[in-house]
Amino acid sequence: MTYQIHARIDGPLVMIGFGSIGRGTLPLILRHIDFDRDAFTVIEPSDEFAPILAEHGIKHLQLALTEANFSETLRGLFPNGKGFIVNLSVDVDSIELMKLCQSLGVQYIDTVVEPWPGFYFNSPLPNADRTNYPLREKVRALGKSYPGGPTAVSCCGANPGMVSWLLKEALLRLATDTGVKADPKTQQDWALLAMTLGVNGVHIAERDTQVSARPKPQGTFVNSWSVDGLLSEGYQPAELGWGTHEKKLPPNGHKFKSGPGYAIWIDRPGADTRVRSWCPDVGPQFGLVVTHNESLSIPDYYTVWDGPKALYRPTCHYAYHPCPDAILSLHEVNGAGKLPENKHILTADEITEGGDDLGVFLYGHAKGAMWYGSRLSIAEARALAPYQNATGMQVTSAVLAAMVWTAENPNMGFVEADEMDHARCLDVQRPYLGRIECHYTDWTPLQNRINRFAEDRDESDPWQFTNFLAV
Repeated sequence: MTYQIHARIDGPLVMIGFGSIGRGTLPLILRHIDFDRDAFTVIEPSDEFAPILAEHGIKHLQLALTEANFSETLRGLFPNGKGFIVNLSVDVDSIELMKLCQSLGVQYIDTVVEPWPGFYFNSPLPNADRTNYPLREKVRALGKSYPGGPTAVSCCGANPGMVSWLLKEALLRLATDTGVKADPKTQQDWALLAMTLGVNGVHIAERDTQVSARPKPQGTFVNSWSVDGLLSEGYQPAELGWGTHEKKLPPNGHKFKSGPGYAIWIDRPGADTRVRSWCPDVGPQFGLVVTHNESLSIPDYYTVWDGPKALYRPTCHYAYHPCPDAILSLHEVNGAGKLPENKHILTADEITEGGDDLGVFLYGHAKGAMWYGSRLSIAEARALAPYQNATGMQVTSAVLAAMVWTAENPNMGFVEADEMDHARCLDVQRPYLGRIECHYTDWTPLQNRINRFAEDRDESDPWQFTNFLAV
């Protein structure tokens, strides 16, 4: 087949990490980006998938980047002050890479603000310091030092990333459906639109239904994407953007003591913190409040200020229902109280059915609640591209879109997905997203209780976080 070339990258192209997302991103780069194949290097400590790189003529540098060797290694790959780094690794400090890229004149994207090893597990840091809030604030502060520098896109996969672009489409759809005139151009315009529409909050609502024919082995953590990624973020404290309509903090909830204060954290793991949410087909469901950058960037972006006072800000958090095997795996880890020795990522070949519904769930507005997002089946993902399942496809296509936008906007300094051209990014990504659907529902978190037990409910306002939280 002939595929549309969206952009060209001049100079060396380096991908750090070749896990499930790296492997899935590779064919999309080969299809849609023009580059010098001789100048493409993948840095990956494992040789498990080296044959894929060899098949495509991509150099493999079998090395784990560390605090001691990352600077010398990368400087050696970028001798002429231009090029592109796609960081899809774990345990490699994103902030240090971003600073190095600015000094080298190299463009950069990643899917998460990743620290060096020792941050996620058995850390001496207080729990408040192990959240994403201080990591994001460091990136935002650093970005102010490099205005107009080489574009560095922070945290741009499916979520964070694609969901911020979908949110803008959702707001425009909601405006049309409620008769509100909308032509937002600036950050302030978008924030005012969300306030005008009466959006109290946003769930990043996801349901992964992919299953294999083989039962999950006892003692093996099975997931449809990076096991290390889910464990790392799942055992950070639960974290969410905190809306101006909220009346009180949840149990064990805490405000941050510094910074703009657009978020709070809960003193329990996100992978063990459940909320009531909603997705198409299944309807009401439990989701996990796993910390993600979009839970911070979205409420920050959509804040309406009156001087130092926030007049409006939506609550925002992830409400994630992983695939069935990952749910079982999390139960095992929580019960055993230790990390798994064996890990397995479900491949497209072994998944027999299911898919991934990933979207934004906007609530509190004139039409009650609305889910808007991507619904992608495993069969569709298989047909679209090699080396990925439905969950991976939503991430890898967002990485592609971010690469294209970065190549087209090379000197924007530090950028998050909310600040990118959502229409252009979705134009690149949409062919890989299956069906983009909009669903309205009259569901609220006060509905569908089998029995009444003692719980903290606010009957006067169904959209309080108190009503979503399941303790």
